[in-house]
Amino acid sequence: MADLEIRDLTVQVEDKVILKGANLTLSKGEVHALMGPNGSGKSTLANVLMGNPFYQVVKGEVLYKGQDLLAMSPDERARRGLFIAFQYPVSIPGVTMSSFLRTAVSARRGYDKELMPVGEFQKLLKQKMDELKIEPAIVSRYVNEGFSGGEKKRAEILQMAMLEPEIAIMDERILHFIKPSYVHVMFDGRFVVSGGPDLAEELEQSGYEGIKAQFEVIAAEVQAEGAVRRAGKVFWVAH
Repeated sequence: MADLEIRDLTVQVEDKVILKGANLTLSKGEVHALMGPNGSGKSTLANVLMGNPFYQVVKGEVLYKGQDLLAMSPDERARRGLFIAFQYPVSIPGVTMSSFLRTAVSARRGYDKELMPVGEFQKLLKQKMDELKIEPAIVSRYVNEGFSGGEKKRAEILQMAMLEPEIAIMDERILHFIKPSYVHVMFDGRFVVSGGPDLAEELEQSGYEGIKAQFEVIAAEVQAEGAVRRAGKVFWVAH
């Protein structure tokens, strides 16, 4: 059984449909990169997976380890091991990184209303910061307040290391740091191409125009044939 299954997912914001029948399957140990022009649906999918109420699921389902992810609250999703690194992390004035991390790790590890013992937390925090070569001073500052772009990224990496999520959703550009197992290209709320790591390199060099042209031709052919197909089910493998 796959760890995460997205089936025929259609999502709208107000009256505008953003995702149009998205299908994707992820298993443990895999790195999936979602690529595509701005506005193609990548961030929308990330927000839906984490339970952002601004996005309305019109149709489809998402299974997380066989259970209905869409029925879970955002808090429950995080406790069960989903993590998102936001493209634009928000600041939390008055809350230190150390306090924030201790509360989050305590919830993730099932401490319920109690917090992880200070000594145990400090030991784990030091271990992770040493491994990541992160300056200790960052955890005494308020979350993301006055952070540079690089400091925000380091803070999110530290959060991910501390929480040890089952699935990490990185709503940002990371292809220069992590080689994906699979690459999926989105256009207009649909997955239109799936391939391996070479596809990412090809797109980095040539852009999306060639794939976009192919997608538009196939979409036109489907419409001309009068074929009854759900949006998002047009797939072809890039060479």
